[in-house]
Amino acid sequence: MPTTETMEHTSSHGRAVLRDLSPLHRSLRSAIPEVYRGFAALSQAAFADGALDRRTKELIALAIGVVEGCDGCIASHAQAAARAGATRQEAAEALGVTFLMQGGPATIHGARAYDAFCEFADGIEASEKTA
Repeated sequence: MPTTETMEHTSSHGRAVLRDLSPLHRSLRSAIPEVYRGFAALSQAAFADGALDRRTKELIALAIGVVEGCDGCIASHAQAAARAGATRQEAAEALGVTFLMQGGPATIHGARAYDAFCEFADGIEASEKTA
């Protein structure tokens, strides 16, 4: 049986979620561009390196996405955490905390989040190998 590190991901929890949400965001952004600009500025400030680095902040956001049951948040922050250099083990441990804080529902969304994270991590690793 393939391990998470070796299996190819074809999940619907990562790229597919972001792809489905993209046109919806574009449509709403065109209706309320100032709100989206404000949210983008808040996001940039919140994820800036400080006492906590971006990787850690993205893992926190990923965990919050799990607790909130937000598939878009899970996909977005799984991708961002992988891009920020988080490891599979760091993602898994951050998701483990959600089990404590939310119980059973976190085991479902946490598994989806880990799958999404691994999908993005696989993509990053594949592009590094071809570079």
